[in-house]
Amino acid sequence: MAEGPTQQQDAVNLFANQFCNASGMSQQCGPLASFSHIQTTINKDPPTNPTEEFLSSEEATPALQVAGVHKLKEENHEAATCLEDVVYGRNMLLENIQSTLADIAHS
Repeated sequence: MAEGPTQQQDAVNLFANQFCNASGMSQQCGPLASFSHIQTTINKDPPTNPTEEFLSSEEATPALQVAGVHKLKEENHEAATCLEDVVYGRNMLLENIQSTLADIAHS
């Protein structure tokens, strides 16, 4: 009766071994990911509180406040686009890894 769980454990161990080998081969043979565009975004010195720069100043006219809000919206849109690109790239990588793991499982 102990043969069933032993076979299952052997199958799990084999799968874990294949997964580790696949991960190692992906790291060894796969292209290097470039995070330079993310680092430039991170390294930008953000203002301490951007809304205070435009909205709470006594000298801020309504036109200046509107311009500040538009600038913040543009920065938000750029950050969202960058994030979408990163997420898309990671999803493509995930699909590639899952496909490779499926191929390994079938072999």
